Amino acid sequence: MIDAFLEMMSAERGAADNTLASYRLDLEDAERFVRTARSRRLREAVPADISAYLQSLDAAGYAASSQARKLSALRQYFRFLYSEGLRGDDPTGVIASPKKARTLPRVLGEEEVGRLLDRAAEEAADPERDDRARAVALRNRALLELLYATGMRVSELVSLPVSVAWRNEPFFMVKGKGGKERMVPVTETAREAVQAHLERRNRDPRADDCPWLFPAENYAGHLARQVFARDLKALGARCGIAAAKLSPHVLRHAFASHLLQNGADLRAVQQLLGHADISTTQIYTHVLEERLHRLVTEHHPLAGAS
Repeated sequence: MIDAFLEMMSAERGAADNTLASYRLDLEDAERFVRTARSRRLREAVPADISAYLQSLDAAGYAASSQARKLSALRQYFRFLYSEGLRGDDPTGVIASPKKARTLPRVLGEEEVGRLLDRAAEEAADPERDDRARAVALRNRALLELLYATGMRVSELVSLPVSVAWRNEPFFMVKGKGGKERMVPVTETAREAVQAHLERRNRDPRADDCPWLFPAENYAGHLARQVFARDLKALGARCGIAAAKLSPHVLRHAFASHLLQNGADLRAVQQLLGHADISTTQIYTHVLEERLHRLVTEHHPLAGAS
């Protein structure tokens, strides 16, 4: 029944491939546990089976966030079975979600992001690099400029169609989670970086039939997000930023935090990030709190009184 559930998620809800793969892994893991430890199929599980599974995850050292994700997959699965008339109840309905600690996203400062962008530009312009190294440097600069200019998810970034670079406009459309489209603005610097990358990309005859702005090395698909993450960490190391502190997702957080620090509205940032719910964006409210505190400290007439 897992396959039937995944087909429904794909056809009716437009779930992305990565989401479907995650659901499959989580459900198959639960299936193995219930069959081995409880001697029944997952579709026949009772609340005690689900509780025992979550307890096994906790004992294995899974973070509360990982446990919550797996429970969410199970909730969706059993709701599907109920809606299809394959079960008369939902065994996850009485299960409380694991408590997740509120974690603030790691964020690079504006100075650190500036160093990254400057180093990427220097490497892209270096005349001493051979042709292949120059192509990689131009691609990395375009990826980095676009990521910080738009706050896209890395999966959205690496899978951009080449058509977004054909129009020299200050915005383009991005297809996000669930196939939803949103408009993102692009800075002049990012557009220039993309055009430089595009000119080099198009020298390869294989580019004629490639639909991706950032093709893989063999042009058979788009660049893997893991390749960009590796190159980004290497670039960071060359300008003194620790690898553990840097990832495409950290730059997405930097985009949002720096906008808020400089006066952007939380609702506008929600739209730019492609968050369906404002509660997802509210993790950045600490930035707003810091900004308001600074505003009062610097401008209230009694702020300096003792």
